[in-house]
Amino acid sequence: MLGKIEFNFWTVVKIVIFLFIILTIIYPLSIVFIRSVTDPNGNITMANFGKFFSIPYYIRVLENSIFVSGVTTIFSILIGVPMAYMVTRFDLKTKRLINIIVILSLMSPPFIGAYAWILLFGRSGFFTTTLLSLTGIRFPTIYGEWGIISVFTLKMFPYVFLFTSGALSSIDSSLEEVAENLGSTPLRRLLTVTFPVVLPSIFAGAILVFMSSISDFGTPMLLGQNYKVLATLVYEQYMSEMGTSANFASAVSMIIVLFCALILVGQKSYLNSRNFAMTAMRPPAIVHLAPLKRIAVGLFMFFILLLAMLPQIVVIVTSFKNFDGMVFGEGWGIVSYVTIFTRMMRSIKNTYIYSFIAMLFMVVIGSLTAFVIVRKRSPLTGLMDIMLMFPYVIPGAVMALGLIIGFNRPPFFLAGTAFIMILSYTVRKIPYTVRSGVGFLYQMEPNVEEASINLGVPPGITFIKITVPIMLPGIISGAILSWIETINELSSSVMLYTGRTMTLAVSVYNEVARNSFGTAAAMGTILTVTAIVLLILFTKVSKGKVSIV
Repeated sequence: MLGKIEFNFWTVVKIVIFLFIILTIIYPLSIVFIRSVTDPNGNITMANFGKFFSIPYYIRVLENSIFVSGVTTIFSILIGVPMAYMVTRFDLKTKRLINIIVILSLMSPPFIGAYAWILLFGRSGFFTTTLLSLTGIRFPTIYGEWGIISVFTLKMFPYVFLFTSGALSSIDSSLEEVAENLGSTPLRRLLTVTFPVVLPSIFAGAILVFMSSISDFGTPMLLGQNYKVLATLVYEQYMSEMGTSANFASAVSMIIVLFCALILVGQKSYLNSRNFAMTAMRPPAIVHLAPLKRIAVGLFMFFILLLAMLPQIVVIVTSFKNFDGMVFGEGWGIVSYVTIFTRMMRSIKNTYIYSFIAMLFMVVIGSLTAFVIVRKRSPLTGLMDIMLMFPYVIPGAVMALGLIIGFNRPPFFLAGTAFIMILSYTVRKIPYTVRSGVGFLYQMEPNVEEASINLGVPPGITFIKITVPIMLPGIISGAILSWIETINELSSSVMLYTGRTMTLAVSVYNEVARNSFGTAAAMGTILTVTAIVLLILFTKVSKGKVSIV
């Protein structure tokens, strides 16, 4: 029996993956939990939570987070669902272009959007100063909760759009036809038949919006000023005094985790209580619009998309504006690029090196994990699947805090090193690779693998020579998505980096904080162009077989 366990390739793989999960996910998060219920001397106490819920300031921060995330989610639904319906049901000539622009807007990090809106509508922004000089009217401030909500909504409504459009494309048209034959009006049919059927997809997109907004650090930090949210509170409580507030920061982190878990459980409970199953035998018919209606729909959609893409356009354009000190000068040039390539080359190198190494880890671990989840099902592999997805819904600041505390003690001293940055990226972004690999494996018949093993080829060799080549498009697609997310990662990087391990995302944030907008724009452009190139590569590799969300 012992010999069989020792030489069974996939048993060893399961053990290694499970140890990886224990070491990089369970251990750091358990450390955060222990710190949240202990004092600096190690004594068990609930004082950290008592402090949070007894001081009005912290209660207000919690309310701020719920308000910003909740309103962002509502606005994202109000924008994303109608746009998805228009794209899937109307005969628009620009459907492919709309989908491309939506995905491109999704790939830009939120803090880039915050920076761009500061350039446009900040106190010295282009539109603010122009409007003031021409009319004497001062534009409403971009700072505060409504500025954060605006940036979040324009960045995150694509989640709702993509999930909903996918569901609307596969709905069975007979359901709507039955309602129509019974005399239901188009609006009533839409509200009582169509949208309820695609509600799980709308909820899935909404949950992603809520989780992304409640965990984002850069946007509230740049635009919030005195308007604090939980993500910025974790950063300030830990980083401001370097460890003396670690226990309270851990308690705040656990409150975020608990709140996210309650949202997920509530969503799952609601969906389980209702039946949304259907058989999509007949796709919905495309509605042919009159020319004026088609123009009106197109103008509405491209107005929204222009607002969504405006931050990236502004960043690219201003990166070529001459920059003098802390203000933009006259004329155009590449001064900002010369500056970053002479003074900030380390950030650029670190970004690509760390993200590439993390991607390699994701490919190896993700492909093996995907295989055991699909082909070697058991309670253990089911648990692996859940645990590997956990960091996806945990704020980056929380995971970073766990890694800092957990790996800055014997036998691990990794805090401040490049390895802890790479480890954080691998753990947080690996769900893309795992889900992509799982999707491809579900479409593959296991007959070829079984034949290879029956002919005497060891399981490990069969996996490398037979399975990997077949699932390679899924692996590469997931890896590219992980890479795009990794190069833009700020929330965990800003807590883990040192001067030697600074990345582009952190450098952009620091330059904006110092009002060095020229160099920030140049580095932001590099991130944007890299994401676009990788997205094009993803599209070619996946050939439409892998979803972006």
